Amino acid sequence: MKQAAAVSAALAVVVGFAAACGRNGDRQKIAFVRFLASAPGDVYVMNADGSGQRRLTRNPAWDGYPSWSPDGRTIAFDSERRGNFGVYLMNGDGSHKRRLTQHAGGDGMPDWAPNGRSIAFTSWRRGRHHPDIYVMNADGSGQRRLTRSPADDAEPAWSPDGLSIAYESGRDGNFDIYVMSPDGSEQRRLTRNPAADAEPDWSPDGRRIVFDSNRDGNAEIYVMNADGSRQRRLTRNSLEDDWPVWSPVESK
Repeated sequence: MKQAAAVSAALAVVVGFAAACGRNGDRQKIAFVRFLASAPGDVYVMNADGSGQRRLTRNPAWDGYPSWSPDGRTIAFDSERRGNFGVYLMNGDGSHKRRLTQHAGGDGMPDWAPNGRSIAFTSWRRGRHHPDIYVMNADGSGQRRLTRSPADDAEPAWSPDGLSIAYESGRDGNFDIYVMSPDGSEQRRLTRNPAADAEPDWSPDGRRIVFDSNRDGNAEIYVMNADGSRQRRLTRNSLEDDWPVWSPVESK
C-alpha cells in the first residue's frame, strides 16, 4: 500500500479511501468515489446526511481522489480519462471540467492549500516508480517540484495554517512521515522506525498529525504531535486500518 509501484496501481488503491472523505467549505456536502461495473471509479457528491447522491463524472476511465476547495465551490480530482493520470478541476455540481496537469508521467492525489490559491499533488514525472511532491497555482500555472530525493515522496497534506506540508517518503529506507515548508525547504523527518508510516492528515488546529503504520504487525491508525513527539496507537484489531482523515471541526 505504501510503495506506489506504478501510477495506475497507486492511484487506484488510494482513490477509494481518501476520496470518501472530501468535504466542502460549508460542511454540507461530501464528495466520494463509487466503483461501478461500467466504470473503474467515478466521483459522486451527497448531502452530509447521505441524501441527494448524484454522479459528477461519467467516463470509462478512473476518476477519483476528490478534494474540495476551501470555499466549497470547486473539486480537484485525478483522472485517467486521457490515457494517463492528471489533476483536474470541476465545479461542485460537476460542470466545467478542466485539466490542470499535462505531463505524460502522471499526476494525482491533489490537496488544496487552505487559502485556495495553490494545490499540492503527487507526480510521477521522474518515472512510474518514483513519485515526487509538486505544487501549482489553482489554475494549473507555476508547477514546481518540491521534493528531490532518490526515493518515493507522495501523499501531500497541507497544514491548516498553510505553513507546512506533511507527506510520506521512503528516502531513509522505509516509509516515514515528513513535513516541509510550502516552497520545499526545511524538510524534516517526524517518524523513525523500521515499519511503514504513511497517509498523514492534520488536526484542525494543526497541533497533531494522524497517520497509518504497520509497526505493530498490521496497519493501524496512529496520532502524534506536529513535531513528531508522543506517537501513540489509536486502533487495535487484526484488520487493516488505513487512510485516516481528520474531521474539519473537532468534537466538543
